[in-house]
Amino acid sequence: MRNLSRIGAVGALLAGLSLPAGFAHATPGGPGVTGKVITRSTVGGSDYILREVTIPPGQATGWHFHDGTLYAYVKQGTLSHFDSTCKSDGAYSKGSFLEEPPGAANVHIGRNLGATDVILEVLYVLPHGAPFSQDAPNPGCDFQ
Repeated sequence: MRNLSRIGAVGALLAGLSLPAGFAHATPGGPGVTGKVITRSTVGGSDYILREVTIPPGQATGWHFHDGTLYAYVKQGTLSHFDSTCKSDGAYSKGSFLEEPPGAANVHIGRNLGATDVILEVLYVLPHGAPFSQDAPNPGCDFQ
């Protein structure tokens, strides 16, 4: 019940705003990038998964996209987020929220350019059985 309350709390916070299962290995996350499932639940045809993702300094998630919408809260550090044009589409510091839309047209990478771990609480809203993310090739950027 406590875990469901946690999903509800994160979901409620994110509603005001309108990341180890993955396929392929085109650009996997850097060493030390970890994800721990806190809770998961299936309602209708959707999986709701709350996960804590840690990105060490100097590391990145690898280029990827999601099959469903992802909502994240930055608990610690600053996440530098880049889209497939190689341009930053945001730097999210502690206390910030971000939303990642679904689909292969939304390839992106999250990088930790700081000196402390980035810790994210991530709510995945995915089609039932979908992986957390789908790896994608680097779209031509001079960084991974």
